[in-house]
Amino acid sequence: MAGWLDLIAILWFLVIWVGYTLYAKRRAKTVSCLSFELRRKRNDWMQQMLSRDNKMADVGLISTLERNVSFFASSTLLVLAGLLTALASADKISLVLRNILPWSSQAEVSLQLKLLCIALMYVFAFFQFTWSLRQYGFGGVLIGAAPDGRSMEESDRKAYALRAAKVIDQAGHSFNYGLRAMYFSLAALAWFIDPVFFMAATVVVMLIMKHREFHSKVLHALREC
Repeated sequence: MAGWLDLIAILWFLVIWVGYTLYAKRRAKTVSCLSFELRRKRNDWMQQMLSRDNKMADVGLISTLERNVSFFASSTLLVLAGLLTALASADKISLVLRNILPWSSQAEVSLQLKLLCIALMYVFAFFQFTWSLRQYGFGGVLIGAAPDGRSMEESDRKAYALRAAKVIDQAGHSFNYGLRAMYFSLAALAWFIDPVFFMAATVVVMLIMKHREFHSKVLHALREC
């Protein structure tokens, strides 16, 4: 029975993770949310960048964003190292869980599979963070190569700003995907307690992300800026 519950739980988890990602991506095209408002602000930023002689502030901001993403990329490697160490000590972890949770009797193989699933989530997050880093680097190149916007035609200036903003926006999306994987990995910790608790935790994490993306106070502030 436990094996079937685990299978149902992981399928439930994947459906909610992928489903929410597709839902948020589609809604962001038409509804005001963090992604929608930040896309608008990035376009405004690139428009202002083209009108400035000194672009050091823009380069500094890109560098700050890269440092933030780099921190998370490094953190995923540390977590992965810990998870791989835990895989080799699954028998000891199983004993600890039995002492803490007497009703939870998990086989060593089952525990290793759960740890492996969480490790795969962090591998996915690492690839998203490093791709975000590269895209922010591309954005920095576009800022460095930006012509003097005051000598450009209005249509050309808007087109360049839009393309540059699109590159930075894609970097932001990749960063968001990596963060989302880390958030859902916290829900996966409940899997070690009980598959049903795992499914409930997945829904809770999804609702928290939905509230922050579509109903948070910072979203209201961004709308009014």
